[in-house]
Amino acid sequence: MSASAKSALKRKYRPETLLIHAGTLRSQFGETSEALFLTQGFVYDSAEQCAARFKGEEPGYLYSRFSNPTVNMFETRMAALEGAESARATASGMAAVTASLMGQLKAGDHVVAAKALFGSCRWVVEDWLPRFGVASTLVDGIKLDQWKSAVRPNTKVFFLESPTNPTLEVIDIAEVAKIAHDAGAKLVVDNVFATPLFQSPLALGADCVVYSATKHIDGQGRCLGGIILSTEKFIQDHIHQVLRQTGPSMSPFNAWVLLKGLETLSVRVHRQTDTAGVVSAALFGHPKLARLIYPGRPDHPQAAVIRKQMRAGSTLVAFEIKGDQKAAFRFLNALQLTRITNTLGDAKSLVTHPATTTHQRLTPEARAELGISDGLVRFSAGLEHPDDIVEDLLAALEAV
Repeated sequence: MSASAKSALKRKYRPETLLIHAGTLRSQFGETSEALFLTQGFVYDSAEQCAARFKGEEPGYLYSRFSNPTVNMFETRMAALEGAESARATASGMAAVTASLMGQLKAGDHVVAAKALFGSCRWVVEDWLPRFGVASTLVDGIKLDQWKSAVRPNTKVFFLESPTNPTLEVIDIAEVAKIAHDAGAKLVVDNVFATPLFQSPLALGADCVVYSATKHIDGQGRCLGGIILSTEKFIQDHIHQVLRQTGPSMSPFNAWVLLKGLETLSVRVHRQTDTAGVVSAALFGHPKLARLIYPGRPDHPQAAVIRKQMRAGSTLVAFEIKGDQKAAFRFLNALQLTRITNTLGDAKSLVTHPATTTHQRLTPEARAELGISDGLVRFSAGLEHPDDIVEDLLAALEAV
């Protein structure tokens, strides 16, 4: 880590400053922008130096699957922002989730996870882990008694996302962390929807935080990436060797793009959150909507938890079109400015129909249990003028 990076961590700069300066490494040329070290490997001054690095007796880079200066800058900056001791970047958000879980588990272990998960995350818990002898139990994440009753003697990991995808439920992270620790388990939190600006799971008691950097951190739809953050011990004990030996590494180019994204993260997320608030106010009570969920509203079912653990609402709004899938599709197809996709956190306003995209793998019964009806739409606020977005959404509702 460079002297400037150490200083940024030591002096406790505010998040907006850390997003621009933390972790910066400069080459002998003194470049202003972070350098892109687009290399597979590194050369050594001697065979002895090479051997010492592979033994871990001398610091330095070995191979870009293990570590890379540009990737290291991204990891260090994210760790400074999150308040974590250490971080490891991955090729995607799902690589971060999978490594954070599998790095802690072995055959015979047990995982407790919230039912309300991104579809791929739920597949990892429900389908992938059991193939290797790791049992799992899914619970209603907002009901603390279900976390307690799901604990077994072999429970090793709790896993949740909050706010949840796509219904924006908010789980009490501090209380779930207490239950996990009382059971001798570790808590992993997917913090994508809140972003590190609005929620700090490690400070609330979580042991590990994961992000899909593909979303708000990039913020402009350019590349994939993920990151795992925790203590240095957790990373060394559970993550480092898994990533080194199995290879879900982030490319230096993607790390460089994500570093550029971090520089504007605060500006973008605050503006998008303001727009999401405007949208929620404009759509609330609309006669063609059965319900609307936004973490920034006082009528959110977990408003008390939100006040306790979040610093602001979200860039996302969920609402349910009255009627069936055809009604929802008429709304989606009538949009002129807001674009249909399956991602979020972009500079462009986006909408997703979870029942046919991110959660289509689930049975109709499982979707109904999570509140994912055929009419549910997830809206991700972009950087357009809020009035243009509201006008677009209201005009599309007229087509329903």
